[in-house]
Amino acid sequence: MVTNDKGAIELKHNVIQGLAKAAWEDRLGEQAENELIMSLSPGPHATWRCCVYKEREILRWRIRLTENLDANPYATEPNPNIIQVIDPACEECPLSSYTVTDNCRLCLGKACMNSCRFGAITMGDQRAHIDPNKCKECGMCANACPYGAIAHLVRPCRKPCPVNAITYDENGICKIDDKKCIRCGQCIHSCPFGAIASKLDVLDIIKDIKAGKEVYAMCAPAIEGQFGKDITMGSIREALKKVGFTDMVEVGLGGDMTAAYEAEEWYEARKEGKKMTTSCCPAFINMLRMHYPEQFNENMSETVSPMCAISRYLKAIHPGCKTVFIGPCIAKKSEAHEMGIKDNADYVMTFGEMQALMRSKDVELLPVVDPYQESSIWGKSFASSGGVANAVMEVMRERNQDATGIQLRAAAGGKECITALSLLKMGKLPEDFIEGMVCEGGCVGGPSKHKTELEIRKSRQDLLNQADDRKILDNLKNYPMDKFSMIRGEMSKPHSEN
Repeated sequence: MVTNDKGAIELKHNVIQGLAKAAWEDRLGEQAENELIMSLSPGPHATWRCCVYKEREILRWRIRLTENLDANPYATEPNPNIIQVIDPACEECPLSSYTVTDNCRLCLGKACMNSCRFGAITMGDQRAHIDPNKCKECGMCANACPYGAIAHLVRPCRKPCPVNAITYDENGICKIDDKKCIRCGQCIHSCPFGAIASKLDVLDIIKDIKAGKEVYAMCAPAIEGQFGKDITMGSIREALKKVGFTDMVEVGLGGDMTAAYEAEEWYEARKEGKKMTTSCCPAFINMLRMHYPEQFNENMSETVSPMCAISRYLKAIHPGCKTVFIGPCIAKKSEAHEMGIKDNADYVMTFGEMQALMRSKDVELLPVVDPYQESSIWGKSFASSGGVANAVMEVMRERNQDATGIQLRAAAGGKECITALSLLKMGKLPEDFIEGMVCEGGCVGGPSKHKTELEIRKSRQDLLNQADDRKILDNLKNYPMDKFSMIRGEMSKPHSEN
């Protein structure tokens, strides 16, 4: 895992692995939790925070998230967000956004103090001082200082948030505005204290496997390249079956399905002169729904995401089965648990959570001779920015539909998505269609990616070069597309295929 919070992620995975082992052995409960806490923070001296008492309190909050509970054991109201703050882990961040550095010369002009309208600045013996209780973070002092001695400290959790959903209370504890948060998860791996985390489905998955239910893994296209060029889809499939999954299906097949039906929508929209946005990235959909509600209602594709498509396909041919999406995306947890889309994935795991689950059963990812492929190369390319739009255009070509002059906008990253949607809202978007992905580079750049994007890209290309050149529509002829719907709000009435 390449991240700013390696130690925090290691701690998270140790908690998952410990609880998962207890779940396999039917030992879940208060005793197992206490044993895990003492093994990770044995004392008498602290190993990773100020004292063992804080360490153990942080672990209790993490254990609750791993058990799919709200993190705060003392809260009086439920938290609707799958992304939550571990308050005791958040307490050591600086309270003030503006701070005076050693460059301060205590100059006679006192430009900083004179520019402050709130009386927050006083002169000390060696440098000026900013009172965080009075500072309103207007930045006037930083602009006024002739030496540039006042630094603006943007806390690492807040910096990557594309929708300004993070604020702080009077004690400096991070607060996530549920009405603004799009569940992209960028804040999680940006916090060096591991103070922001998401709820987990791992223990529920184990419970269903142990109950003898058919549990199918659905691996995102972005998984290819995450573990090197020798770990293929076949390798991952074999490992997951050893853990106890009934089987695995690559979600690139769902990419083929989504491209086929979204192309139909795009073709009709173009004839009507209507602009549209894609439907694959749940963080982008949350951005539309929360921050651009009119465009959400008027311009978003009604086709389900590849994850939902594969879940519906599996539930149609295996009634009663459970489906588990595995990818680099935190927002997929929101799609599965918060959006209310019928027969979507039952559970979601990140790559790191998948590996912690594997370790709990002593299963490793190993090279295997298995040419498993269910997706076209176009479906596999959904993982990268531009991949969705290219797949939709490929379907149009396969149908011999006129795509001349279609303009596409591939918006990757929060800022690009906001720019595209703002232009759409103002009626000034020059392109016909927006492919929106909140993570830079697309899903391969997701917050829970396993390696750097450069490493992933090299290994991924080696794996994609091994795929055959099947066409999207020819590939879909092998699947019962008439058995389930590709429309968001329905299941019984299948969407027609041209």
